[in-house]
Amino acid sequence: MKAWEANIRKVIPYVPGEQPKDADIIKLNTNENPYPPAPGVAEAIRKLAGQPQVLRKYPDPSADVLVSAIARYYHLQKEQVFVGVGSDDVLAMCFLTFFNSGKPILFPDITYSFYDVWADLFRIPYECRPLDAQFRIVKEDYYKENGGVIFPNPNAPTGELLPLSQVEDIIAHNPQVIVIVDEAYIDFGGTTALPLIEKYDNLLVVQTFSKSRSLAGMRIGYAMGNPALIQYLNDVKYSFNSYTMNQAALAAGAAAVEDDAYFQMTRERIIRTRERVKGELSGLGFEFGDSKSNFLFVTHESCPAEELFQALKKAKIYVRYFKKPRIDNYLRITIGTDQEMDALLDFLRSYLVS
Repeated sequence: MKAWEANIRKVIPYVPGEQPKDADIIKLNTNENPYPPAPGVAEAIRKLAGQPQVLRKYPDPSADVLVSAIARYYHLQKEQVFVGVGSDDVLAMCFLTFFNSGKPILFPDITYSFYDVWADLFRIPYECRPLDAQFRIVKEDYYKENGGVIFPNPNAPTGELLPLSQVEDIIAHNPQVIVIVDEAYIDFGGTTALPLIEKYDNLLVVQTFSKSRSLAGMRIGYAMGNPALIQYLNDVKYSFNSYTMNQAALAAGAAAVEDDAYFQMTRERIIRTRERVKGELSGLGFEFGDSKSNFLFVTHESCPAEELFQALKKAKIYVRYFKKPRIDNYLRITIGTDQEMDALLDFLRSYLVS
């Protein structure tokens, strides 16, 4: 090893889902929304493209147009909203800002696999608390002394929803640390913890435009909490990169928030498709929890998940497989359009009888 290599920060990176280039695939592996963004989004981007004088300038570092839109939508003050380049950026800022006590932070053993990456990157000690046999969070596991708590609700990749009463129980048992509830999938069937930010000054609720608002390509995420926490986040952001949100993302995000009717229509459409597919998969012998997200986490007693994953891929149907303890016989399947899900079901019917 060369001398300078001893000073390099080495981590095992997060591995994102595949982004195949083929146009004729059915892509059900990264939980993207199968429907286009709200119509006003394209119009906002077209308008921006016709204003080159705007594009040559730095964007507003306070992201006011987007922060204001989010604040209006949720009936918050602007000082209660922080935005970033996808919820990944927001969560990374949260780790960097709030998890510095030297005590281990707590999160589930089966969860969003970026959490341990950030903890390792920022040298934050952590403990993974095991989900129960049904892949549910055990709230009592978060009563112990810690340096912070983070968990998704619904959880990923399991899709299991923790009732709001249990979410609040975890927050109430951790008044001395920051608790982050990662609600990337909350719009597909859960009850948000957002009202609790008025009751608990140590709570941050993080959401994203990537799933329910069809803007994964724009990378927009946001956190909501009391103004003191948001100010701390902004202090770190401005010390790290003042101009995180580009002009197009700001315009697109604001337009997406303003079209609530479209948002409600598309998310309800995904929920209906999810519930229909649950029945179809159950009839084919698959087992899964009661997902409240835009994906299903499925297993089959007689069909090994890795083999099925490869067979689906050969048929140009992409789903997600995690070769990890406890979940290596499960597949995570994003809910696509009805046509895409029917193609998946047709393949499974044929494959399971061959």
